[in-house]
Amino acid sequence: MTDSCDILISGGGIAGLTAATVFGAAGFDVICVDPTPPVTDRDADGSDLRTTAFLQPAHGLLQHCGLWDRLEPHAAPLQIMRIVDAGGDIPEPRVVRDFNAADISDQPFGWNLPNWLLRREMVARLHELPNVDFRPGTGTVSLFTRTAEARVGLSDGTRIRTKLVIAADGRNSPMREAAGIKVHTTRYGQKALAFAVTHPIAHENVSTEIHRSGGPFTLVPLPDWQGQPSSAIVWMERGPRAVELLNLPEAEFEAAMTERSCGLFGPLKLASRRTIWPIISQSAERLSAQRVALMAEAAHVVPPIGAQGLNMSLGDLRSLLELAQARPEGLGDAQMLDAYHKARHAEIELRVKGIDLLNRASMVEARPLRDARAAGLNALYSMPVVRKTLMQMGLGVR
Repeated sequence: MTDSCDILISGGGIAGLTAATVFGAAGFDVICVDPTPPVTDRDADGSDLRTTAFLQPAHGLLQHCGLWDRLEPHAAPLQIMRIVDAGGDIPEPRVVRDFNAADISDQPFGWNLPNWLLRREMVARLHELPNVDFRPGTGTVSLFTRTAEARVGLSDGTRIRTKLVIAADGRNSPMREAAGIKVHTTRYGQKALAFAVTHPIAHENVSTEIHRSGGPFTLVPLPDWQGQPSSAIVWMERGPRAVELLNLPEAEFEAAMTERSCGLFGPLKLASRRTIWPIISQSAERLSAQRVALMAEAAHVVPPIGAQGLNMSLGDLRSLLELAQARPEGLGDAQMLDAYHKARHAEIELRVKGIDLLNRASMVEARPLRDARAAGLNALYSMPVVRKTLMQMGLGVR
């Protein structure tokens, strides 16, 4: 059987579902496929317990496509980004610096939401859009392109004729591989533990990133859980240590994470199961091929620092949407895709390299290097113009 659409989106993760919603709300006929049906219940097996912080520039995009009204009741605003250096002899804060959104805006830096909940609300929104066909449990398996269209084979035997293929199918993207686009990958020997906690001391909408060694330990605000203040934690460590932590008995793990948090929020208690993820940096040599555009982790992967990952992906999506709406008759043609690569590639490379440097700085174990990191944080913070510029760059404001 052969179907047709304006846009085929390969990938039904957060980025793919957002893209399907955005292009569907803009009036394009969209088919979105993913081999793994989304898990939309917090405590179900396979649920994604990581969280996503949508930074300020995402707000308008989510509002325009009808997602923000669904997400806002569940979102925890991020008003302050707190950086803590705890690189001394014992795990306690020695430098604490607050980056306050009020210094550059009347809005928070962004809003944090659990990934499983995002999937639930996005799938519900897709069902409201008659021109979007979401097919969970079906993946892309083949790609054939011509000047005028692409033909994509799906795992259920269906073939799709489309003007544009958007590859939002992850770091091992089958559509990127089918298009013959190479990637550059950096491996750090790190893994990240992701889970939720409760704590007696309120987070007050402060996202706290604590640096010692092995990688940052980040607490991101969540709405209260069972009457207690709650945060999502991403704990980056060298691989063997991360696996060791994953397998600790619960009481020992809670003691270890409370120590790593410098006790800033009191005793931390697990409020979910623990999950573990590999940490890499990766960037594609090109963002497009004939009738194919790469976005999100198919195009770029960065360590989870500064909420940059998905917000880079939304930058990809905004660029694709603007180009598609400016020349709908040229959807997916060489002019559009060359313009997309030109608009995004240099910025992506710059951010991937910048986050790589920040991650390497967070991993350092030698005491002199940790001292240098603390001094660097102090120096940057003490210059108001530099501090504001860094905050604006983090939001993607030029």
